[in-house]
Amino acid sequence: MTDLLAPRREGRPAFWALAACAAAASLAVAPDLGGLLGAALATLMLAIAAADLRAFTIPDELSVVAGGLGLVDAWVAGPGNADAVLWALALGAAAAATLYAIRFAYRRWRGREGLGLGDVKLAGVAGVWLDPAMLPVAFELAALAALGAYVLRQRARARALRGEARLPFGLFLAPAIWLCWAWGNILSRHAV
Repeated sequence: MTDLLAPRREGRPAFWALAACAAAASLAVAPDLGGLLGAALATLMLAIAAADLRAFTIPDELSVVAGGLGLVDAWVAGPGNADAVLWALALGAAAAATLYAIRFAYRRWRGREGLGLGDVKLAGVAGVWLDPAMLPVAFELAALAALGAYVLRQRARARALRGEARLPFGLFLAPAIWLCWAWGNILSRHAV
């Protein structure tokens, strides 16, 4: 799995520096076991983003580990509460089913794939990790970032916008999951 946790040999120092910063930020917003799990989430989301950028694929191994850690986080957050784990599983299944329905509808409408199954599985990871209020925020943040990056890239290259352009959605969804996890922790710790 260590090959999956770094983009390319020349990008490894930058990857691990960014992962270390995200891990430190995770521990700053959650200075407990939840923060350690958040640090692992940050590293996994960076690895997923790098893999999707490089090859338009999200490794199943990373999604499985991230989902499993999310269930551990649910267990820890509701100290040993099986209901919290079941709730996280239900949210994960609902998020994955929703993205799968969008994938199916898009394929029927346009006659080609619009989302990969890796994106659907990553949506399940998001559902396991995020509070229900943060889940749509993560998807909106990812979608807006992906569209913004595409428009900026096309403008910088003086190219027209195309409806059939491919975007690695996991590149944007994975960091959005971690950002929304961190933001949710900040909000919950400062709630009165």
